[in-house]
Amino acid sequence: MAWGEFKNTAAERRLFQRRAMVVLVFVVILMAGLLARMYQLQIVEHDIYTTLSDKNRVQVQSVPPPRGLVYDRNNVLLAENRPVFSLTVVPERVGDMEEMLARLSEILDIADEDLERFERRLREPRRPYQAIPLNYDLDEGEIARMAVHRHQFPGVEVEAELVRYYPHSELTAHALGFVGRINREELQRIDPVNYAGTNYIGKSGIERFYEEALHGQVGYQHVETNARGRILRVLERVNPVPGEDLQLHLDLRLQRRAHELLEGRRGAIIAIEPATGGILALASVPGFDANKFVTGISVKDYRELSQSIDKPLFNRALRGQYPPASTIKPMMAVAALDSGVTDRERRIWDPGYFQLREGGRRFRNWNRSGDGWVDLKYSMARSNDVYFYEVGVEMGVDVMSEYLARFGFGEDATLDVSGALDGLLPTADWKRAVKSEPWYPGDSVNMSIGQGFLLSTPMQLATATALIANRGVWAEPRLLKDVRGDRPVETFLPEPSRKPLILKDPDDWEYVVETMEEVMHGARGTARRAARGASYRMAGKTGTAQVFSLGEGEEYDAEQIRERLRDHALYVGFAPADKPEIAVAIIIENGGGGSGVAAPVARALFDAWLEEFPAAEAESVVTQASDPGAVH
Repeated sequence: MAWGEFKNTAAERRLFQRRAMVVLVFVVILMAGLLARMYQLQIVEHDIYTTLSDKNRVQVQSVPPPRGLVYDRNNVLLAENRPVFSLTVVPERVGDMEEMLARLSEILDIADEDLERFERRLREPRRPYQAIPLNYDLDEGEIARMAVHRHQFPGVEVEAELVRYYPHSELTAHALGFVGRINREELQRIDPVNYAGTNYIGKSGIERFYEEALHGQVGYQHVETNARGRILRVLERVNPVPGEDLQLHLDLRLQRRAHELLEGRRGAIIAIEPATGGILALASVPGFDANKFVTGISVKDYRELSQSIDKPLFNRALRGQYPPASTIKPMMAVAALDSGVTDRERRIWDPGYFQLREGGRRFRNWNRSGDGWVDLKYSMARSNDVYFYEVGVEMGVDVMSEYLARFGFGEDATLDVSGALDGLLPTADWKRAVKSEPWYPGDSVNMSIGQGFLLSTPMQLATATALIANRGVWAEPRLLKDVRGDRPVETFLPEPSRKPLILKDPDDWEYVVETMEEVMHGARGTARRAARGASYRMAGKTGTAQVFSLGEGEEYDAEQIRERLRDHALYVGFAPADKPEIAVAIIIENGGGGSGVAAPVARALFDAWLEEFPAAEAESVVTQASDPGAVH
């Protein structure tokens, strides 16, 4: 039988047609599904995938605002911003972090301290895709090496940022404070939106108190990037609002003079303009270079500062709490007169000592032989202790504490000075709570001459002295003089809260000022040598505070112990006495007597402010008038 007899061509054709139809239907279904999916992706879900695509291609970057500048009262720049190139890392764009750091260390010299700081910040909470600084202040060679190898390090960039710089850092560190890297605690309390992209925040002083004004408002920009995250172009930009520029009452010339007068010694000087409360000088010596703290101080430098026996990081002007000694006597005189305990004619017998009762302990006058019959004016000029022992016991702790509180002791009476301590204004209740003892009359004896439990800061002494210069009118100490913006300066300052100190007899103010003038110009005045030859009259009071022992745990060699157990030299005063333009408080640690050490410093400050600086300004005006084309 032939093969062709068994082949059914028609059946095979039908089978092929059925199979082709099935395949065609399957292909049509697939095409329909593909078209439906394309319709869904490109039409229905177009906005979703466009957004996702833009997120990969277009990013929103924060643009930190330039920090506001700070000037002194004569428009001398005290705090500025300078560009610094830093190496930053975005961890989310780095694959193997350890391998990247190892390879990077072969190209750049990265200090162990910087690596430790970077790893610590890497573990801290932070904003997503926030760049973390790894190396600071790159030089030109380091920048060039990174440019060559940049393609090998995705997520690593060399970024230029404006970093705070203090051109007069040694002089202004304690007055201005400084900025530093934002830490974990600060990250939790700041506004995460406004501080996006900002790495620095005020840590102390003016930088901290006026942080909100100095920081400004963040901006942003939409940028297009490639697959490696490199910016190709800026699509949209909203510029940041720079921080406010501040002008302070501080006078750099007087600040420099204060540091020069304290050079080689430990101490503090506060100078205030009584009419405004403006702080003209705030000097704590020794000082330090605040620029080292901005990008992160090295362990070696910080250890050197923190372990120094002279404590350069300690702000003596605001945080040093000392017995005010005899500088408290003008305030005690006001209290004794106004409370009726004494008057201008009262005389007290001084045999060289004071006794609470016959045969009891003798509280000595500094003049062991005694001054005989003394009144208030003579006692102030001579710094007689016995007179103040007597009136102090008669006033008692309650009256003394009440009046001293009205002078600003026992609290921070400043408007905008960050970090000032309250000192210690003792009361009977305080001693009972802290010492578990009653207040004894002997405690009042010590308190009357600024010894015992009473402690004050140089700022408090300057504030109280300015109050006497103003004859009871309060002008709370402040650093801010003006803000270079649209808002008035009052909107940046806390509301003044102090009420005038009104005496029963307003003439008592003038009488107390006269007693302070006797200190400087009287025949028996303790500071008459410092005032000799002055063309103006000044009012002041010297003080010598006893130092009884070393601090707990401190060890010094024999010579250091002798030097550091010497008395502190103090002075408070103002000039001119009739129309005060400057009030000062000075303390020189272990300097000896206030009349021989601190009073001459005050005289130099008065001469500079009242004579030297005005003369230099007048000469400058004459020079400019005679030579209009001169460049200044």
